[in-house]
Amino acid sequence: MSADPVAICRDLLRCPSVTPAEGGALSYLEKILKAAGFSVERVMFKEPGFDDIDNLYARIGTAAPHLMFAGHTDVVPPGDVSKWTHDPFSGDIANGMLYGRGAVDMKGGIACSVAAALDYLAANGGKPKGSISFLITGDEESVAVNGSIKLLKWVAEKGEKFDSAILGEPSNQKVLFDTIKIGRRGSQNGTLVVSGKSGHVAYPQLADNPVRHIARIMEALQTEPLDQGTVNFDPSNLEFTSIDVGNKTVNLIPDEARARFNIRFNDCHTRASLRALLESRAAKAAGKAAWRFEWEGSNADVFLTKPGPFIDMVSGAVETVTGNRPTLSTTGGTSDARFIKDYCEVVEFGLVNATMHSTDERVPLDDLVKLTAIYRTVLDRYFA
Repeated sequence: MSADPVAICRDLLRCPSVTPAEGGALSYLEKILKAAGFSVERVMFKEPGFDDIDNLYARIGTAAPHLMFAGHTDVVPPGDVSKWTHDPFSGDIANGMLYGRGAVDMKGGIACSVAAALDYLAANGGKPKGSISFLITGDEESVAVNGSIKLLKWVAEKGEKFDSAILGEPSNQKVLFDTIKIGRRGSQNGTLVVSGKSGHVAYPQLADNPVRHIARIMEALQTEPLDQGTVNFDPSNLEFTSIDVGNKTVNLIPDEARARFNIRFNDCHTRASLRALLESRAAKAAGKAAWRFEWEGSNADVFLTKPGPFIDMVSGAVETVTGNRPTLSTTGGTSDARFIKDYCEVVEFGLVNATMHSTDERVPLDDLVKLTAIYRTVLDRYFA
């Protein structure tokens, strides 16, 4: 390889880019991509009530086909640094592992895609047989308001079009070759609110306890499955994550109870149809109780990249390098692929996700080398 993914990843890990801080990570990428002949633009997006976010878009070539590598350099906080065996922003190497916050989620994936692109260009006279771009954002680990969703629109308004994209999120479960993500379930947050009448616990006939009602409604919402799943997706799932009545007194019946929940839903539903289904179930279970849902806004819709030549090519590249054919999956949480899918076909393939967001996040050096080789093989075949 003419470019070292370990060195690139190490340098990125030394940039303390905890959301929303850029931390020097985008500046580092800007420098090495410009040196390789990429046109690089830094774009800051702002919106009232949210952090300003610095983003990067780089492209080399003007012709089709256009392959985009996408990712984010922002990372979650390291937590209690004293519990790390290596400083989370040191980029230390020990026992064949590279340590640091973001090693697998997802500075490692970015490092491998950059190294693969630089190596491909070095072997092809510095010019791709088409176009290669990098779309790197800075708020994926937060609310994702001023990152990919706006940067993609900004690029499109310039008249540029993508044909295919690889998002280097850590898609693999146990080993580097096991999983390619071809879609994600949607996500919807909400709060179930039940109103009652407060009173003394010794005189329940004078009150109306909302706790009794909310428990009944919650049970009704969870007892019957939302669906049975589909060919490409697991069943939709509703999980209550908190119940609160704001009551610090044991002998007082509260006047309101609230329960927060999240739903991960598949392609049996839209957000509108899902809300209608739950409201129907709640109304049936509530009886005469006063209730309502407070639905939160969401930009996480379900999506699927249907199997075809691009997915086959990426799967084939993984098999060529590792000797194993990966499974196609739609499991896991949300990612920026939910925005990219509106502009081109997209798959997610990156490192093993076992240590992401954890203390001592780390990546085997060998995995960085192999992932770079996979991306390099994709580039050869994509532009063949």
